Amino acid sequence: MRPLLLVTALLCSTAALAEGGKPPITAQTAKSGGPLDPDQAKLSLDTVDLAFEVFPATETMAGVATLNFTAKQAVTRLPIDLDKNLPVSAISIDGAALARSAWSNPDGRLMVTLPRRIAAGTKFAARIAYGGTPHVAVRAPWDGGFVWSKTKDGQPWIATAVQGEGCDLFWPCIDHPTYEPTRADIHITVPKGLKAISNGVLRAVGSFPDGRTTWHWSAKHPTIYGIALNIAPYEEVKGIYKSRFGNSFPMHYWYLPGEKAQAEALFAEFAPTLDFFETWIGPFPFADEKLGVVETPHLGMEHQSINAYGNGYKKAPEGFDWLFQHEFAHEWFANQLTAADWDDMWLHEGYGSYMQPLYGKWREGDARYVAMLMKQRETILNKAPIVSGRPRTEEDVYDADKGGPGGDIYVKGSWMLHTLRGLIGDPAFFEVTRRAVYGRPDPKPGNFIPRYSSSKEYRAIVDQVTKADYGWFFDVYLDSAALPDLVQTRTGSTLSLAWKTPRNLPFPMPVEVDVDGKLTRLAMTGGRDTLTVPEGAHVVVDPMARILKRSTAIEAVQAQQAAMRAK
Repeated sequence: MRPLLLVTALLCSTAALAEGGKPPITAQTAKSGGPLDPDQAKLSLDTVDLAFEVFPATETMAGVATLNFTAKQAVTRLPIDLDKNLPVSAISIDGAALARSAWSNPDGRLMVTLPRRIAAGTKFAARIAYGGTPHVAVRAPWDGGFVWSKTKDGQPWIATAVQGEGCDLFWPCIDHPTYEPTRADIHITVPKGLKAISNGVLRAVGSFPDGRTTWHWSAKHPTIYGIALNIAPYEEVKGIYKSRFGNSFPMHYWYLPGEKAQAEALFAEFAPTLDFFETWIGPFPFADEKLGVVETPHLGMEHQSINAYGNGYKKAPEGFDWLFQHEFAHEWFANQLTAADWDDMWLHEGYGSYMQPLYGKWREGDARYVAMLMKQRETILNKAPIVSGRPRTEEDVYDADKGGPGGDIYVKGSWMLHTLRGLIGDPAFFEVTRRAVYGRPDPKPGNFIPRYSSSKEYRAIVDQVTKADYGWFFDVYLDSAALPDLVQTRTGSTLSLAWKTPRNLPFPMPVEVDVDGKLTRLAMTGGRDTLTVPEGAHVVVDPMARILKRSTAIEAVQAQQAAMRAK
């Protein structure tokens, strides 16, 4: 950790503590993803070695990052994303120190003039020493940054959560989802009495004469927003999971002192939840590292192999902790399968949200499944399409005020998957899911690695598995804001059904109809169909709510709620 001494003296003398939202960040740093910078596109990021020292007393940090690149095209400059609140003190390229005039960082993109032209196919390393007062999250995890908190007895409790604004809030990176390194070594130095928990496998814990310790973690293929620091006087409960796939791996939960009984109760959920995912989806993706969960002073986040948990051990009528289960779902849908562009974030959040009612069904049956889905249905807003078809930043997707789908990537994505499953059947749906997650239909421990995917690929997988064209389905649910409206007309003994869709898009979605307790399935070829029903018969259309469609009742409730909020 000697490189950190370059900035440690300055940081330890800083007296003022940071407030939420401060120091302010630039628009460049606030942005994560979107169109890739042309100079960054010339590079591939191979591995990273990140060394941090965290100073709770001053709420500051120091870092040294070694980034190993391969030039895909010839390059003469190196653009790196890094919050300018963390000023750089030294840079070297392949071990040769650069003059201070060789770099600048006016807006959150550190631009480094390379000492020589680096030819295509050449590997090179950039070592960057930096540090300062990192941006403090206002409301993590929705607003990214550091969280500086205290345990009940006043000891430091620190976490990072940077999904929205990205990795550049605390380490130099290329802040785009496709720039995962093949390996990240993470060294975290903390004061005496604290533990530093992070991604991957714990390689070593070193100590200094003054009681400080350095924790060395190593993770394969980590999502860049998923690299996380978690620091506190943690205690631990752990065990070994024996998988239905024949392998075994460790499970860990790090929690605050005084919570042993609650921690053990949450830990008891780990193995059953694992069995659900391994049964329905496939092998736990990070079995060669760990299943890790750590208690955090914010609600939660899917930090790869070290999921953040801050739900306060709340009880729920479903009988399981939805927050733990949701973040754990992201080990498959975010960390194993990563969207190549944030425009396709529904692949993370739609699937992650659908796993809660599906787990309810696994535990208790169809009644719980439908009840949980109905709660989600009430919150779908349909203000913007889930997918825009163009590169978008994370903020573009999450901020409904800026035209993004916002929460619909969760709940509308979940309901779309529910509808797709009912349409193509369980065997096809879960094969589609496995192919999307693992890149193959037969995942086994050791025969897959994390991968990128997209809505375009997902649609192609559905067609490949079903041997049919389901473009009409995704044109309506992914690419359109408004839901399909099922128009019902009953004239005498004839019930007529017709789908009304945005831009009159084709939508041959079959519909079940219950007539006096007898169920009939209408093919709806051409988007319409008729059924003869007896005079006075009681008719219920789509009685099991298998289809995501317009509901005037929900729209009326949402309008009333909006009016009440506006008063």
